Amino acid sequence: MADLEDDSRSSWAPLQGAGPGGGDGLFPLLRYSHIFAATVREVLQLRLLREATPHPLTPSQLHLLKLLRANGRRPVGRLAELLGVSAPAATKNMDKLERLGLVERHRAEGDRRTTLLSATAAGCELAERCERLEAARVGDATAGFAREEIEGFARLLERFSLSLLQARALEDGPCLRCAAHIDAGCPVGVALGGCPYEAFQAPRWGGAAAKGAT
Repeated sequence: MADLEDDSRSSWAPLQGAGPGGGDGLFPLLRYSHIFAATVREVLQLRLLREATPHPLTPSQLHLLKLLRANGRRPVGRLAELLGVSAPAATKNMDKLERLGLVERHRAEGDRRTTLLSATAAGCELAERCERLEAARVGDATAGFAREEIEGFARLLERFSLSLLQARALEDGPCLRCAAHIDAGCPVGVALGGCPYEAFQAPRWGGAAAKGAT
């Protein structure tokens, strides 16, 4: 055990010694990066969901509702691919949302083999309520910041996020690092070689457009 403690102190020593006013300042950056990520997940995702709905939903299920609210009916198979989950896992999530009355299934016109999914009025209202709560919570947290500070912080977060992504080989598969806050020209999408959710900005499914979809 003592050896493990010694090894741990040795590996962290360069970062711990690099504090404000000296060194690279990497230890505070690393520490607060983890604190920031954990706090965003707890306050803006998990706790927010518990307050917004009596149903135990996951962040991924909320992301699905947000995508469907913004762009209408989508093929079930395509949604599973975009969410980066297996078909059985996607079906389980969609079945749960359907039982709760938050999504509904449809048959595509012209291709009865294709099942489309859309958010119900209740699902859209839940997604909108979560977005309002999220905006209010961020607004409260930034009330003591000047506009220039907020804009500067956003730019630094963008640069730091892109630098982290580009410093390591990127994994294949969906992104959704934006938690379904899709924005045209996303720099993360550029770094990944294209946003996998750009398809949600295309015309909605229906009629002949659904033919041949999976």
